[in-house]
Amino acid sequence: MTQSHGVSINAPMHSGYEQILTTEALALVAKLHHEFEPRRQQLLASRAARAKRLDAGERPDFLADTAHVRKGHWTIAPLPADLQRRRVEITGPVERKMVINALNSGADSYMTDFEDSNAPNWDNQVTGQINLMEAIRRDISLQQGGKSYALNEKVAVIIVRPRGWHLDEKHVLVDGQRVSGGIFDFALYMFHNAKELLARGSGPYFYLPKMESHLEARLWNDIFIATQNELGVPVGTIKATVLIETILAAFEMDEILYELRQHSAGLNAGRWDYIFSCIKKFKVDKNFVLADRASVTMTAPFMRAYALLLLATCHKRNAPAIGGMSALIPIKNDSEKNETAMAGVRTDKQRDAVDGYDGGWVAHPGLVPIAMEQFVKVLGDRPNQIDKKRDDVKVGAGDLLNFAPETPITEAGLRMNVNVGIHYLGSWLAGNGCVPIHNLMEDAATAEISRSQVWQWIRSPKGVLEDGRKVTAEMLRALIPEELKKIKAAVGPESPTYDHAARIFEKMSTQDDFAEFLTLPLYEEIA
Repeated sequence: MTQSHGVSINAPMHSGYEQILTTEALALVAKLHHEFEPRRQQLLASRAARAKRLDAGERPDFLADTAHVRKGHWTIAPLPADLQRRRVEITGPVERKMVINALNSGADSYMTDFEDSNAPNWDNQVTGQINLMEAIRRDISLQQGGKSYALNEKVAVIIVRPRGWHLDEKHVLVDGQRVSGGIFDFALYMFHNAKELLARGSGPYFYLPKMESHLEARLWNDIFIATQNELGVPVGTIKATVLIETILAAFEMDEILYELRQHSAGLNAGRWDYIFSCIKKFKVDKNFVLADRASVTMTAPFMRAYALLLLATCHKRNAPAIGGMSALIPIKNDSEKNETAMAGVRTDKQRDAVDGYDGGWVAHPGLVPIAMEQFVKVLGDRPNQIDKKRDDVKVGAGDLLNFAPETPITEAGLRMNVNVGIHYLGSWLAGNGCVPIHNLMEDAATAEISRSQVWQWIRSPKGVLEDGRKVTAEMLRALIPEELKKIKAAVGPESPTYDHAARIFEKMSTQDDFAEFLTLPLYEEIA
């Protein structure tokens, strides 16, 4: 199907899609593509060049040429009223039932996800836009399994996460070239909803993922300005929170806030992608290794340094600091395990609140009251604690690069990586990007940890199990059929995608080349 403005859609136009994929909305996508796609490609090329330098032994540090930004006395623009209270944010994909339940959850805001917890097939991306359009106008409802779902009077504030810079939207071409998935998600949401949100006393709010530099933030800021001007919306209306989920972005947090200062709504400590980023960036360093995923917590030295630096940086600039995801979820039919999980959530949110964070993430509506309780204990009736400046925090490059713990690496940890990786990939290929596995809510970030750890353990001289055995490709190949059998027993026999997922996981873990993101090759396999 060909539209004007050089836009063509090589995907089905199902009933209802026409309300989203209008000529005018696609014209905005095309305009942004024409103006900004060359810069996106330049920035992706810069990422690749930086990765090669890191593989050759370069180590990141704070930038000398932006020292004036870090030392300057500036703050972000004032926050709108409905972004000042974000004590608990629930996250989840743009699937209809999830949208309704998340908005009704009692959370202050809802990180509405077109990215890591959403498998980006064509149907999910377009129906997600329809769901949000109806939710904003309070027209959304669902009849399913004998139940009726509709919005409560009071709902969470919507904050949309478009896809990262590395992802394309393969179904939409402009002059024969794929558009950026992030620009596609952002432009459609803005075109259909920005003025409606303003009329309802809110605004278009975003979460920006996977950035590695302040220049990538500058690109988003320029897109914001161009889009607001194009739509006749006041510049500064858009507000965006940046996920600091790469080790390189951690060295440029001040600069990222500065680039977006007119549009900034703070930073978030995206912990799971951050761990993956550390493994990815130092994967060939013979001195680098991380222990089992379960042992790499927010109290690990490099994670603690990152969390405190983010907090201090945000509050210095009058910006919200939002804590990351506790992946634990309620456990039915086992009260003892459930209480252990809930205690983990309490501890996690208590640490964030006491440190000075203004809020934190949960992945399940059942966790909202537990997380809220911890922030209310510290904040009381105050919407945030941005006045807690944390001038005592002193974090240097060595602290951010103090990777520990290195042990234990266990067979159980290796098996868990294999199991989670295959299970998640199988679900993702089937169209579900947010999957409860072993009482944790897994998304693309946690699957990335699984496959990158296995890849790195196989190659690192430190990739040795606590019983003395070296992790090898042969060991992995022996474990995969055993874990695949367990997965099939858990999900049922009708699961053809899991055999394919197992082959993909084995290939990605054993091949010489390290795939930058597992979703890049996988995206070519989904409709």
